[in-house]
Parts: sequence; structure tokens; C-alpha cells
Amino acid sequence: MYEGAPPQAKNFPLFVPGSRFTDDTVLTIAVASAIREGVEFGDAIRRWGWRYPNAGYGGRFHDWLFREDAGPYNSFGNGSAMRVAAVGWAFDDLDVVLRKAAESAEVTHNHPEGIKGAQAVAAAVLVARKGQTKDQIAALMSQRFGYDCTIELGVLQRQAKFDVTCQGTIPAATVAFLRSADFEDAVRNAVSFGGDTDTLACIAGAMAEAHYGGVPAGIRAEIHRRLDDPLRDEVVAFANRYGILFSDGLDADDFLG
Repeated sequence: MYEGAPPQAKNFPLFVPGSRFTDDTVLTIAVASAIREGVEFGDAIRRWGWRYPNAGYGGRFHDWLFREDAGPYNSFGNGSAMRVAAVGWAFDDLDVVLRKAAESAEVTHNHPEGIKGAQAVAAAVLVARKGQTKDQIAALMSQRFGYDCTIELGVLQRQAKFDVTCQGTIPAATVAFLRSADFEDAVRNAVSFGGDTDTLACIAGAMAEAHYGGVPAGIRAEIHRRLDDPLRDEVVAFANRYGILFSDGLDADDFLG
């Protein structure tokens, strides 16, 4: 509902009757599935993408998805970064996370900026869940990956542009997380910028989930109602496989209750 909208105040309804999952959800779950099943990232992304052909993919990705002989297309779009969060949860060593993030990106987004974007988000999720502070996460994004995360929320809210590059999206999404009070606030910050809101919120939410210890129960219940069985089952299977607890201390099976 909010994708492509202009910047707005943060008191918008978080869920409305027409809220639904987008390509960000499908492809994030595809990467999680690839890791859990031990299959190639490209194979899992195609398999899940074929299951949900109308999830809202970008044009170049859509062409890749439905041409089995298609190779990577040198993209530096934010698609590589929005789908990578599971890498930061599944692996505990930074070097392994960077390598796996690159592998998940380069099946489509093999431009250096596309690969770097995926690595940065996965690394942020890893260090956030291991307890590093927001200042440490900001330093990582700046010093290791070269993203300027010092811009103020108000500036981003005034810019009002639809930027689908890693270079534009990742600093903005990181700021949405860094300036947040909790998980929901990070998502609201991201959506308030307007533009590519689902991807901004996907990346900011991934960092916030890792930092704040999960997704709050009320939001999780709303998400539950908007996922079908295959998507929901993969969320639970991945969380069980990697011992992920939700923010209220419940285990993954309680996601279904």
C-alpha cells in the first residue's frame, strides 16, 4: 500500500485490510530456504519466485526469473540486500557471512555494489544479534562498507525519491534502524521516507529484529495472517533450525499458535 508513496508522518496504520506480502518477503524466504536445505541460491530463488509470480518483482529480475538459461545481469539494485537477512542469522563467523552473502547476491546482482550491499546488510544482522551497539554497527557500515549513515531522518523524509540502488537504499534503511526506539519504530521510520518503502522497511526491520531481539508478538500475529502455508512453514522451519527465539521468548512453533 505504501510503496511508491510520498514521505509521510510516522503515525500511519501499520496494517490495513489490503496489506500483503511482496517480493521482499518471497525472496527473503527463498534465501532462508536455500541455506536450510543446502541448495544453490539461484535454484531456491527461482523455485520460490515461480510459486509467487505476481509478487511485484522488478523488470530485470522478472526476466531472469522466467528464463532458466539467464545468468546474472550486473545489477546494483537493492534486491540483493533486501533478501539476505537469513545469512546473518544462519552463520556465526563474519568471513563466512560475507562469503555467503556474496553467493546469494551474485546469482543476479553480480555488480560490485550489488554484492557489497548484500554483504553489508548480512554483516549488520550478524553483529546486531551478537550484541554490538548501534554505534558499532554504524561504524561497521561506514568503515568496512563505505555507507554514510550520519544523515538525519528529516533529511531523508524530505528527499522523496524512489531509489532502488544499494548505494541509496542501504544508508537510508540503516539510518531508519539506527534512529529507532524499537522494532516498530524502525519500520515506521523506513516507511516515512516514501519511495521503495517495502525494501527500506525490509532492510531496516532485519537489522532491528536482530538488535531488539525479535519481532513483537502483535506484529508477528498480523504477519502470520498475511502469509500462506508454504511461506509461514519456511519461517518456522528456518527459525527452528537455527534456534531463533521471538522477542517474547517463544520458540518458532509458537508462531503457528
